[in-house]
Amino acid sequence: MKPSEVRDLNDAEVGARLRDAREALFNLRFQHASGALERTGEIPARKREIARLLTIAREREIARQQEAVNG
Repeated sequence: MKPSEVRDLNDAEVGARLRDAREALFNLRFQHASGALERTGEIPARKREIARLLTIAREREIARQQEAVNG
């Protein structure tokens, strides 16, 4: 998912995507530990997706704080 696509989502959708991505990463790690994971490149891709979602959520939080301070 591209950053522009994430920015088009509302806060609830970003949170839901974040939960889904974390769950998917957990499942991928579990599959990797058991030897069932064939495409190991999915693990770093999920980590990047989580980082991207967290970054955009933090940007929004900072913007809300700035609006509250500046009125």
